[in-house]
Amino acid sequence: MNPGYRIEKWNKPYKPNPAQLRHELEREGYRVMHWCDRPGASYGMHKHGEEQSHWVISGTIEITVGNSAFELSAGDRDHMPAETYHTARVVGDEPVVYMIGEKIG
Repeated sequence: MNPGYRIEKWNKPYKPNPAQLRHELEREGYRVMHWCDRPGASYGMHKHGEEQSHWVISGTIEITVGNSAFELSAGDRDHMPAETYHTARVVGDEPVVYMIGEKIG
């Protein structure tokens, strides 16, 4: 696994609220995009020049970093350092809806 990559699993008794997730990401200094991928969607090996965080609203996405694959479902969030090579794919028959935060400056 890439040093610094980590996952936070959702442990709240309620579903994630998109407005609250956006607010939290912005408060932490991220530029936020609301994103949706259809079932079967996948992204090959790539990296980003800035730190990112993916926060899932609904559905499931699998992110692979190095030799480790991680499934993120509703409420789960990752923290991905800049320049981390990874792949991503939608898991299951439901679209995945999530926030992508890109660290500003």
